[in-house]
Amino acid sequence: MALMPVGEAKDRILKGARALSRETVRLHECAGRVLAADIKARRDQPPFPASAMDGYAVRFADVTAVPARLAVIGAAPAGHGFAGTVKSGQAVRIFTGAPVPKGADTVVIQESTEAANDHVDITVAAKFEGQHIRRKGLDFARGQDVLRRGTLLGAREIGLAAAMNWPELPVTKRPRVAIFTTGDELVSPGNMPRADQIVSSNSFALVAFVRRYGGDAIDLGIVPDNIKAISRAVRKAAGADILLTTGGASVGDHDLVQAALKAEGIELDFWKIALRPGKPLMFARKGRQRILGLPGNPVSAFVCARIFLKPLLLTLLGLPPTDDIVKARLGCDLPANDLRQDYLRARVARRSDGAYEATPLAVQDSSMQRALTEAQGLIVRPPFAPAASSGDLIDLLPLDF
Repeated sequence: MALMPVGEAKDRILKGARALSRETVRLHECAGRVLAADIKARRDQPPFPASAMDGYAVRFADVTAVPARLAVIGAAPAGHGFAGTVKSGQAVRIFTGAPVPKGADTVVIQESTEAANDHVDITVAAKFEGQHIRRKGLDFARGQDVLRRGTLLGAREIGLAAAMNWPELPVTKRPRVAIFTTGDELVSPGNMPRADQIVSSNSFALVAFVRRYGGDAIDLGIVPDNIKAISRAVRKAAGADILLTTGGASVGDHDLVQAALKAEGIELDFWKIALRPGKPLMFARKGRQRILGLPGNPVSAFVCARIFLKPLLLTLLGLPPTDDIVKARLGCDLPANDLRQDYLRARVARRSDGAYEATPLAVQDSSMQRALTEAQGLIVRPPFAPAASSGDLIDLLPLDF
């Protein structure tokens, strides 16, 4: 049977996927969430003409020629406006952020003045009417669309929403991702494995991966290698948007995930793709739920997660499922590729000319987890790519998790 190309597999996984429904979340909890609606300003900012500097609020006509002596009739600190009106020959001491008093149309900075008890001498003429005044609505105006649907909310956007007087925001619900790992050979970290067992790591890493890209991870733990136990885990994950399994997707007698899915009435969409590492990737659907069966080898699982799970999570959040491919120079010679699209773990560095240079790690074994921590990117080699020489331009997929 011909292996499915990587691009086709990705298209089938993402087919019909769209942003989840919205929920309203308090502003303190919005970091990393995705805005589910356009947000309009609820007020003007600043809500009044405001002083941009500490100094004196004056009439421009009084300070076009210097020196000029003006009577100081009051003060306007931030949060306490001056109630009177500035008339010709008068000034009000003003501080940054305070409302400009009626009658004043210019602020002279304090460095351009010499103050006495009841008057101030202006020593530097104002350059134009309105100098050092922030007009009402300069930052944003009431009713203006300021934050757009699909915006990933960070500290800057949250601060802006607070300034617009939004105590909570509509955001896309986090995709719920149920995860379980199969294998009698696995024990949880902290337990002593037998001589024929290993410590489970995939589920812990995948929980972190899901959270890194905005999902809500539900770890269902290690499931024994039998159809009944795997079927129970599949049923337990029924409410999740995505079911993620690791291990049990290959062709061995103890790889039983496919059989358990069929026992639950779930038919595979595809199994096995032209990918290295990650050939045994499995995909199925049950209603709105998407089921990804990742290989058990840690590197294979993570390469598949980077290629397929990340764009699916982004799509469900209402974000574009971008590949983030960048161009880099190859750091060594490579032989011609075969029929599978290859993702080589690579160290990435900046060259003296500013270009990225990517050099494959010497060991590309799909069980070598340490290699993932030593690599900064994946060199993408299409099927049947010809031999490449050091310095050639290649595609690089950054590792950003």
